[in-house]
Amino acid sequence: MMPIAPGTRRGARVVGVGILTGWGNGVTALPANAREAAGGRAVVPLGQPVMDGERFRRATRECLLGVEAVAATLRDAGLDRAAIRGNRTALLFVTAGAYGPSNVDFVLGRTGTLHFPYTAPSALSGEVAIEFGLTGAYVILIGAATATVDALWQASRLLAAGRCDSALVLAIETFADCEALWRRARWTLPAPLVESAACALLTADDAESAYRAAAGDPGALQAEVETRAGRTLAAAPLIALGLARAAGGGIARVGGTWRGRTAVIELATAGGAASVPA
Repeated sequence: MMPIAPGTRRGARVVGVGILTGWGNGVTALPANAREAAGGRAVVPLGQPVMDGERFRRATRECLLGVEAVAATLRDAGLDRAAIRGNRTALLFVTAGAYGPSNVDFVLGRTGTLHFPYTAPSALSGEVAIEFGLTGAYVILIGAATATVDALWQASRLLAAGRCDSALVLAIETFADCEALWRRARWTLPAPLVESAACALLTADDAESAYRAAAGDPGALQAEVETRAGRTLAAAPLIALGLARAAGGGIARVGGTWRGRTAVIELATAGGAASVPA
């Protein structure tokens, strides 16, 4: 991936971040120290949102979390659904393991919502698109924090090219349904795996913003996410953006490392609410 030169005028800004974790809603729900707050738990789970409507009866927990994360993002940005409806909003979905529960059902011969486990990411992005009336460009990336950096990068490129007016970068991570599999990976120790659903809304803007996606130090924000939230994989850069927004905004440097690769991106972030009410 070639870097965009710092200082390039790109006209994009993060204007809303919705965060749901096993700790609660918003960045103010994050403890000072996730390892201590976990009290020995390997996984800190998220509950299943309760939503009205016949369509949601067949939706997976991950799909419902995706819908709720986007709704939380709109609340944080002070926007209604009409602001993102249509073909001028891009959707970029990232996960390292939200397809795990459907895989477990398949391996154990259980009848679940999805007949083909590897369609889980498509089902999630599709459910979100249907709920919010999104008909623009979309991308699905499988991976952890580095994939989310790639998604933020691609969102900025879509905005810069005028292919959309706004972009949603959504990350979902669930672990409770396949905890044993995750705990075999010793890199997960000692921090708890924290189920998360996070979304950032980027919009076209006249402000000059510097974007960069390259190897480098993810910075203090990422260290704060690791300490306060625990291991949230693909959601980590978006939680970092939420922390930056709560702190008043400005140029936020977020990133992460996954499977030997480190990626970092810097982008303008509007200041806003420190938490998103349920």
